[in-house]
Amino acid sequence: MAEAVAQANANKGVLGWIERTGNKLPDPVFIFFYLIGALIVVSLVAAASGYSALHPTEKMAEGAPVLLQATSLLSAENIRRLWVEMPQTFTHFHPLGYVLVVMLGAGVAERTGLFAAAMRGAVRNAPKFLLTPMVALVAMIGNLAADAAYVVLIPLAAVLYAAAGRHPIAGIGASFAGVSGGFSANLFPGQLDALLFGITEAAAEALAPEWDANLVGNWYFIAGMTLIYLPVIWFVTDRIIEPRLGVFKPETEAAKTATDGDKPLTAGQKKGLVWAGLAGAAVMLAWAFFAIGPGTPLIDETAEGPARMSPFFRSLVAGFFVLFLAAGWAYGAAAGTVKTHRDIVRMMTESMADLAYYLVLAFAAAHFVAMFNWSNLGLIFAIHGAAAIEASNLPLPLLLGFIVLMTGLVNLFVGSASAKWALLAPVMVPMMMILGVSPEATTAAYRVGDSATNIITPLMVYFPLILTFCQRWRKDFGLGSLMAMMIPYSIWLLLTGLVMTIVWVALGAPLGPAAPVDYALPG
Repeated sequence: MAEAVAQANANKGVLGWIERTGNKLPDPVFIFFYLIGALIVVSLVAAASGYSALHPTEKMAEGAPVLLQATSLLSAENIRRLWVEMPQTFTHFHPLGYVLVVMLGAGVAERTGLFAAAMRGAVRNAPKFLLTPMVALVAMIGNLAADAAYVVLIPLAAVLYAAAGRHPIAGIGASFAGVSGGFSANLFPGQLDALLFGITEAAAEALAPEWDANLVGNWYFIAGMTLIYLPVIWFVTDRIIEPRLGVFKPETEAAKTATDGDKPLTAGQKKGLVWAGLAGAAVMLAWAFFAIGPGTPLIDETAEGPARMSPFFRSLVAGFFVLFLAAGWAYGAAAGTVKTHRDIVRMMTESMADLAYYLVLAFAAAHFVAMFNWSNLGLIFAIHGAAAIEASNLPLPLLLGFIVLMTGLVNLFVGSASAKWALLAPVMVPMMMILGVSPEATTAAYRVGDSATNIITPLMVYFPLILTFCQRWRKDFGLGSLMAMMIPYSIWLLLTGLVMTIVWVALGAPLGPAAPVDYALPG
């Protein structure tokens, strides 16, 4: 009865309409194929009309800016590129390698029973209402692990919720909102700071050649984002999303096992957890040795500040693979779920089989993203959007707020944070410096908009993977269901981030150590 009432309520209102309409759409694989067809038509029209923009960074030999023109996808060059580079387009799709590598290890840890036992033991006596803030905080801090956070934390959050008797898809929503919607929020600077401020420095030097990047220039700001986003994600998950999902009824054996959270652990399971803990500790010590031992292979000794840790952060995908494989194998050997090495191979094979649909979806998504880049339309849209900001003549706090909104809009079309900033920064940073706003403040505003709309665009490279995670728990969970679930997060994160940016700039609070909001051009 409760489930029927919850389902009836879920079908009401705007979110219910979005879910019903979205679920009537074709399979996401074919949506990408349809989008490719539409993109071809748009590229033809744009190329024929001479749609173009001056590239903000590239110069010709004589110093004039390069004219970036829309290119027809039916040009001889692009047709040849499509057919000749098809294998590379697919295999070079950014998230594919991360997903496959991490899931090889995570599949072993899941199938040996490690995840279910560890989560059950962890939450058996823990207050269920604290799950959401715990998951959201770990998800935002997990951005230090870059893309690995998507393929590690989000499926783990679903298991954690299921083990606590709560809806696992609510856990996916909360963790996806933290990892992706709060992509720039963190308590510590990381590799994203090094990446973005490197681009900021290059843009700022156009006006002030002596300006040097401060890699902790947004530290206070991103820590503030974390503190503000945490209660937002908690509220949206527990008060909006989970009530719409209703009572969870497991549809698969794996789900039934994960939700069996009230039974005490057996002696074998307890022994397995001890062995898994020892194996995990050994792997973490090995990674620490790689960072501080002789030669420091995971530290860039030539860089300064957080940038020194960039190799370490990039190695975490492989690190998670080794960690899950070692811990899962150790648990299985102690608990009796692994008899020989052949069991490990079988589990890895089964984990790849679970990703079969994702591989098909990734093929279609990879080609759409690549063809969008070939047409130059994404770059031109971004450049014209930046020019519109320059012409707005808004007060400084509102202008930075407008940067947040415009970045959020552009983010629906150009997903990469660094690629988008490389296009926008050469216009935005010098423009704001002239208006008396520091490069650190402009970078902070950009980061708010870049995060909030990640979770509502199917063009985001990990969006298909999140849909796959949801369908492991509810087979009929469609694209519309995922969109309807994430829109409240996106709206609340964008609004609170926007207000935070405006108030922060209006108060003139420092954005980080030696990083004021104001800026004066050198005389």
